[in-house]
Formats: sequence, structure tokens, C-alpha cells
Amino acid sequence: MAEKIEHKDSAPKPAGAPKGRPQAPVQAIPLSASGKEIRGIVRLSGRDLKGQWMLPRAIRSIRGVGNNLGQVIARKILQELKVGPKTMVGELEEPQVRKVEEILAHPEKFGVPTYMLNRQREFQTNETHHLIATDLGFAVKQDIEHEKDAYTWRGYRHAYGQKVRGQHTRSTGRSGMTVGVLRKAVIAKAGGAAGTTGASAQAAAQATDKGKAAGATGAAAAPKAEKAAAPAAKPAEAKK
Repeated sequence: MAEKIEHKDSAPKPAGAPKGRPQAPVQAIPLSASGKEIRGIVRLSGRDLKGQWMLPRAIRSIRGVGNNLGQVIARKILQELKVGPKTMVGELEEPQVRKVEEILAHPEKFGVPTYMLNRQREFQTNETHHLIATDLGFAVKQDIEHEKDAYTWRGYRHAYGQKVRGQHTRSTGRSGMTVGVLRKAVIAKAGGAAGTTGASAQAAAQATDKGKAAGATGAAAAPKAEKAAAPAAKPAEAKK
């Protein structure tokens, strides 16, 4: 019988060790300075934000909230929630998150100046309000379609995919085969192919001309050969 081979390198496992693969250590839930649990991801106004971000930083990351407006809204939110500026988003509870979303959606109701809002006297309703996240994207698309339908200069540029705000387009905004070096390479390649085609066509034409010239020379030489053969036949007839 074959003897069992023992591996000397393998160390014996302790009696109480668990079987199978080693399990990863359980990570501890991060806590803030106040002792509250910090959530890893917080959904705010349609965007997933890191729970470790400070509240002013998280407010400025929302689409439709710039740097200046973000500072003003952050101060209003801190006043409404009665928290400090170093409060993390992951510390907020659900009612506080809903309050933040309300302030972001309607900042004019909480004392934010109307001149800082992004929809000044909208042409459909003639009202001034503020849009964020997906609502802002949809409104921008509607504005572009309105410009196209009215066939203004901005709509014309949008329709043809050109720059809208007066930028120069001679050296920027290129796409496709019009990029400098690539365009020169394509032209050079096209010129080489055209030269090769022209040379082959010229050689074929020369061969055709030579064939025609040879045919004409043979046709001209045939009557002469007949005339030269005719006098040689007459003396033979005369002898008869």
C-alpha cells in the first residue's frame, strides 16, 4: 500500500480554529465627534453623496448650486438645522435630509436673494425660481429646443453643432477627420493613391497606342507584300 505523504511545512491548526476560508475582520461603524453614526452614502436631491463630506461641501456638489449660491444656502441650512459647519452629511437624520432638500428646491422662501436664482423671469410663466438636478437639465433642453424652433442664431448654431457663445472655430472645436495632422496624412495618402492610379492609367494608354500603331504598320505592309509577290508570278505564266 502506498504510504501517505506528510507535508512538513503545514503547521497544525489549533483545536478551536474555524474551518474553511479565513473571514475578513468586521469593520467598525465610523462615528463623528459627537458620537453619532456616519452613513457611508446619503441620497440628496437625486445624487449619492459621501457621508464623510462636510455639509457646505456637499451642498456645492449638487447640480444647479454654484460656489456663491452654495455658501449662502449652506448658511441658511446651518441656521435651520441648528448644527455646526463641520457637520457631516452622514450624521443627518431623515427629517433633516428632507429639510435640506426643501431649502435647495425653494431657496427664495428661506431668504436667499432672487438675483442669485438660475431661472430669472422664465419666458413661459414670467416667474423667478430655482431649479436643480434633473429639473435643471430638462429645462435647459427645453430652452435649446425653443431656440431651434424660433430659428434664432443661437438655435441655428445648436442645430449644426457649432459653438454658440461667439468663440472662434478655426483651431478649436474640431471633430472627425478635420484634425490638423490627421487631415494632412489623409490628403497625402489620397494624393499617393491618385498618383498610382494615374500612372497605371497612363501605362495602359501607352500600351493601347503601341498596339494601334503596330496594327496600322501591319495593315500598311500587307499591300506592299502583295505587290512584291505579283511580279514574281508573271514570269512563270509567260514560260507556259
